[in-house]
Order: sequence, then C-alpha cells, then structure tokens
Amino acid sequence: MKKLLLSFLLLSTITVIAQRPQGQGNRPDPIKITGNVVDADTGQPLEYATLILQRAKNPERITGGITDAMGRFEVETFPGVYNIRVEYISYTTYEVKAQVLRASADLGIIKLSIDVEQLEDVEVVGERTTVEFRLDKKVYNVGSDLTVKGGSVTDVLDNVPSVTVDVEGNISLRGNESVRILINGKPSALSGLSPDALQQLPAEAIEKVEVITNPSARYDAEGTAGILNIILKQSKTAGLNGSVNVFAGNPDNFGGALSLNLRRENFNIFSNTTYRYRDAPGNAQFIQENFNDDGSTESFQDEFRKYQRERDGFNTNFGFELFLSENSSITNSFVYRKTNGENTVDVDFFNFDALRNPTIQRNRFTLEDEEDENVQYSLNYEKKFKKDGHVLTMDYQYSKGADFENSIIDEVILGENIALPTEQTINDESQINQLAQFDYVLPFGKDNQSQFELGYRGTFNNFNTDFDFGILNTDGSLNVDPDFSNELNYREYVNAAYTQIGTKLKKFSILGGLRMEASDIGIELVETDENTDKDYVDWFPSLFLGYEFSEMEQLTISYSRRLRRPRSRFINPFPSRSSNTNLFQGNPDLNPTYTNAFDLGYLKRWDKLTFTTSAYYNRSTGVFQFITQETGNFVEIENPDNPSEPILVPIQVRTPINLATDMRYGGELTTTYTPKKDWRFTWNLNLFQQQLRGDFSFIDFQNEEVVQNFDADNFTWFTRFSAKLPLPGAIDFQSNLFYRGRRVDAQNVNKGILSTNLAFSKDVIKDKATLSLNVSDLFNSRKRRTETRTENVFTESEFQFRERQITLSFLYRFNQPQNERTKRDRESGGNGDDDIEFDG
Repeated sequence: MKKLLLSFLLLSTITVIAQRPQGQGNRPDPIKITGNVVDADTGQPLEYATLILQRAKNPERITGGITDAMGRFEVETFPGVYNIRVEYISYTTYEVKAQVLRASADLGIIKLSIDVEQLEDVEVVGERTTVEFRLDKKVYNVGSDLTVKGGSVTDVLDNVPSVTVDVEGNISLRGNESVRILINGKPSALSGLSPDALQQLPAEAIEKVEVITNPSARYDAEGTAGILNIILKQSKTAGLNGSVNVFAGNPDNFGGALSLNLRRENFNIFSNTTYRYRDAPGNAQFIQENFNDDGSTESFQDEFRKYQRERDGFNTNFGFELFLSENSSITNSFVYRKTNGENTVDVDFFNFDALRNPTIQRNRFTLEDEEDENVQYSLNYEKKFKKDGHVLTMDYQYSKGADFENSIIDEVILGENIALPTEQTINDESQINQLAQFDYVLPFGKDNQSQFELGYRGTFNNFNTDFDFGILNTDGSLNVDPDFSNELNYREYVNAAYTQIGTKLKKFSILGGLRMEASDIGIELVETDENTDKDYVDWFPSLFLGYEFSEMEQLTISYSRRLRRPRSRFINPFPSRSSNTNLFQGNPDLNPTYTNAFDLGYLKRWDKLTFTTSAYYNRSTGVFQFITQETGNFVEIENPDNPSEPILVPIQVRTPINLATDMRYGGELTTTYTPKKDWRFTWNLNLFQQQLRGDFSFIDFQNEEVVQNFDADNFTWFTRFSAKLPLPGAIDFQSNLFYRGRRVDAQNVNKGILSTNLAFSKDVIKDKATLSLNVSDLFNSRKRRTETRTENVFTESEFQFRERQITLSFLYRFNQPQNERTKRDRESGGNGDDDIEFDG
C-alpha cells in the first residue's frame, strides 16, 4: 500500500516538473493597467466593478481585478495582446478586443450604463431548472430553487427528480437506498460517517447534480441504484468574488455561510465556510401487541418517544489551483468538518394485560453527547494536450474521521418511583480512507468523433468501532456487559481498472466499457476473536446506445452491472439502546448485492415544454433486507402489585441480512412547462413494481429451526410537483408537493407520506442580495407509518425525524458580474448543449 501511494506521488511530482513551461527566467517584467469605472448617468464611482484581461490568442488565460470604493482599479499583468472587458452587475459591459499592451497604461474613465433588458433576461433564465441528457447520465441543474434557501445538500437532493430523502435523511434513487454519493466526482469527507454530514454543506454551494442511474465503466461499480454526483460552484470570473449567506429559523436553526473565490492569471483560490446550529425535535410511537403460541393475545405495550437533537457544526473547504501552463494545472484542497451534539430521547412505556388493563408505566431517558470530526486532503493534477478533449488527470485523497457517542440511560417505574440501574453505552468510531486514481481520455478519428478511455482507482478504507455497554456504578465506573460489548475492525481495499471506447456516427452514438474490481475485505471482532476475510474479483461491463433525432429529441438505451457493499450502519453489530425492547443492530457478515441494470431513456423539447421519460429494469441478488426477530429475551419489570410475577416484555431486534432476489421494473417521467417567461411548472412521477423472493431460516430461543418465507410483491410510486410564479411587489413564490405511495416489504407495510414545502423570495439592494422565507413540511405530515408482524408480535409504528421548519435567509453577492450570472444561469437552465456526450 505504502509503495503504491509513494509511486503515485512521485509520478505526480515528475509529471508536474516535466510540464513546467521552459524559459520562465526570460519572462518580461510585468506592467500595470489602471483606470476608473463610473456610472454613465450620475458619474458616481462603481465599487466592485470587474476588469477582465483575456489573452487574445489563449482565451483560457485571464487575469484582472476589481475596483475600490473610488471606482479605481490597478492590475499587474505581462505585456501582450488582450481582450479587455469591464463588467458590473446590471450594467452593460465595456469591451475592447485585441488591444496591444506593451507598457503600463491608464485606460482612463470608463462609463457604464444600466442595462434594463439584461436584468429581465437574468430574471427569466436564472429561474430555470432543466435536464441535460448525456449518453451515460442526466444532469439536473439546480437553478434558483427557492424552497432550499438556507438549506443544505439534502434539501437540494430532495427536490431533484428521481431522488427522495426519507424522514431520517437517508437518500434513495428511484426508491432504492443503494445510491453512491460523490462530491465533484469523488468520495468526500463531506459525506462523513452518517447522513448528518451533508447537512453542513449549504444549498447555495451547489452548481448542479448529476443523476447517473446507469453509470458507465468509468465510475465506481458501487451503488446498485446509481450515483449522485454533486458539483460545487467555482467561479471563473477574474478578481475576488463570492457571497455571504445568513439564516435563522424555528425550531431553532441558524447559521451562516461564506463563499470566496479569487482568480488571477496563474492561480485560483476558492473556499466555502459554514456554521450551522440546529435543535430539531422529533417523535415516534410503537403500539405493540404480544401473542401467545396459540395466537391469543398475551399483553400490550404502548411506547411513545420524544427526540431532541441539538447540534452545531462547522465546515470549511479551502482550495488552491495553480496553472502551471496554459494546458496544465495542479489543485490542492483541504476539508475540515466538526460537529458537536447533545441528543435526548424521552420514552414513555405503558404496559397492559390481555384485556388492556393497565399494569405498569415506566419512563426511559437517554442523554447522548456526540462529537464528529473529519479532515480531508486532496491533490489533483490535470494535463490537457493540444487535441481538444485529450486529457490526463491524477488524484490522491486522504481523509480521516472520528465519531464519538456517549449515552447515559436512566429508567424509572412511575407511580412506585423505582429506579432501575443506570445504563451507559460508549460508541467510538473512526475511519481512515485513501484514494489514488488516474484517468486518461484520448479522442481520435474524423473530427474527434471517437474517444478512448482508461483509468485506475484504488480505495483503501479502514473502519473501527469500539462499543461498550454496561451498568454505571455509583462511583462513575462502568460495569461492562461482555454480551453487548466488542470492538470491530473492518477493512475494505478495492483496486479497480477500467477501459471504454465510444464513437458518434452522425446521429448514432455508442459507448462500451469494462471495469474490473478486486476487493479485499477483512472483518475482526477483537473481544471474541472472530475473524473473516473475503477476497473476490468482479467484472462490470457497460454498454450505451444513443440516437439523436434532432437537437430537440434524443433516445438512449443502456446496460450495466453494479454492486452494493455494506456500509457502517449495516455492518455495525452493536445494538441501539434508546429502547430496551425494540433494538436496531447491524450485521458485519453481510456480502455484496449484485445488480444487472437496464435503462431506456427519451428526451423531447418543445418551445415551452420539456419532457423526459425512462423505463428501467433491475435484477439484484443477495439483497440486504431488514428483518425483525424476536430474540427470545425479555425485559423483566418488577410488578408492584405482584412482586412474585414480574411483567415480561419480549425483546425484538431489527437487523439486515442477505435475504432475497429483487426484481424491480418501472418507469419515470419529468416534464417542465413554462407558459410565461417567469412561470414554471415541473412534475415528476416514478412508479415501479418490486418482487422480493427469499427464505430465512434460524434457530430460535427454544432451539428450534424456524423457516420464514419473505416473498413480497410491491407496487409503489412517488410523485413531486413544483410550481413557481411571480407575486405582486416583485416577489417570487414557489411550492413543492411530494407524495410517496404505500410500500410493502418482507415484514412491513409502510403507508403513504405526503409533504409540502413553500417559499417566498425577493431581490433587494439593487439585486445584489436575496431575502427568502421558506417553510419545510408545511402541514407537519412527513411521518413514516409502518405495520410490522413477526410470529408473536404485531407493531404499529409512527416516526417523525424532524418537525415543520420555518427558515428566513439573507444572501448577499459581491462582485458577481450580472452578465456572468446570466451566462452561468443560461448554461445551467437554458437551451445549452444537450448533445449526447462522452465526457464525465
């Protein structure tokens, strides 16, 4: 491993040195370009106007600066021929092409006039959220979605077609949780050890989201549902620019984000820093009926939970890109994230006999302190050759994370004020992840219509969990229970190589590839000396075909093979203890799930209407399925009325296993209608049939073999409707409606969920700032309601992770030229290049 990383870094260094331009010692001395920018009507100086100097022969090479409070700029550059532009928000652009600058010069007073027509264009184009159809993915440009202002990445994803985020923050693609989350094309510390990590990345930092339902061979085989690649914004405007965002809400939710970007001719510095505090209340209930062996009712238990999750988090992302030459660059970036939380779970238990007469009431209270810290360093080298699209990239990434949870659990029998022994759980998780990767792309053939790719990616992940559970002594020491305590070491090393080739012949495109992944998995339970090693080599072919009827109409068909490896939540074998009768426990011996995926896609555009639809079929084997088992153990509660006959409540545990074969087929459609320039209606519908086939056998607590059949047929669907329209007073209004239909799996019936978000937004301070008010889950109806039946227990449960949220946010932009914003918004939302492409 060390030799591999050393070789990679050495190769990167040699390549960087080799690509340095020669003769830099003879470079001419820099010159200074000065001038003043004023309003053409009032003569007032314009602060934060942008001067852009662009090399006439090499347009990618730019430098520039911004004006001070007096409207004056002063920029250093080297002699040459430049295209000169001066830009300012809401004003026409001053432009002079092919200007020869041999010595220092004063450009004098530059007068800019307000461009009202340009303002109207920005208002229209900036609102759009559309889809780009690529041969191996769809790209949803986020646009200006008002309902996520002041929100996070998960809020954005919950508004992307085909994507859903459940009440616990878990992300699904087409109803399947086996989705891979990437940041700028790579795994990231921003993904963290849990879904909470993504809450620290602000919505405003996202440029677009790539929804890759059937990834090609260039992507990880991980994720049977596909990949969500989150692309962060990075300004290409010369000078210093950025934004400041502050927000506050109820229940308590406040914070701020600062984004900065400084671009010069030879380098680009970018950063995004966020602080967020949130106190999120939630609730749950479990209405449980227990049966005797003959099917008669034995007893009842009603369990009501109240959650209070108090968390504050800091996240910063800093990067430096150095342009070594006109065609090569090296980027270093650093991510640091830290969160602290205090979570409480207040549980009331009400027990009844078979006739539902009250027998006992108790309260169980959990206080959990949590600290979560992640660091990540990334190194990227990119070399562009003379031929357009001929690129070599190399990456190295190192990340380290730690998550520490300490829970104190007290339980009291009410009425009699009998205090049960205090429990404590200590969960100490850590991970070290490394990634080494290179990708090479070579266009060839007539007009570069064909393309060859090859690459390598190695991921080397080590995950450790040290879990202790026991009774807390009066002196503060912990009497550890060895039956519930252990240490898990989980190692996952994956070496992958791929190659693919594609071509475009007139209106027809084809892309085929093959990926090989060699996996080395190690599982060690230290205290019980249990060791498992799993080594396997898998091949993942992919094939994509596309036909372009016209610029407004396209058709694609694709196939790929995928897998799903178990992650921390699934493999952590240590049970939750918030409830001592309904436990959740992972399974470290899970094997991967394999999927063959087929997809047929169609895109059609009209003047005011865009229509996208897909039909898909997935067949998976060894599917993870959460099952609920009766452990055979009981919680024994002292009965004040009859001490000789304590009350017994059966303990159930919910755990994942490789249970079934899953066949899933369905279709989805997304349509966007813009009847007027400032109106937009979007509707997304996804429906699918799921067939689960599997049997599970186990030895129960009576030492008898039990064989359970978990076959299930489930037809379900979800739909999302969004409407955006103007209100009087130049206020924008948007509302999103989401409904997910009833779902059935091996043991559970999940009822439908309806939720509604709405938002109001207004530009202020001469359109430099935006004030937004949004309400998440307007009717407080985003609740998971489930019916679960095991052999001797029937449970009706309801769970609400986060109650209705109201947020007010203020976003201020500085030195973001209006025509640059227009261009960016048009590229992300207008009639951009929707040709079938090969680039990833």
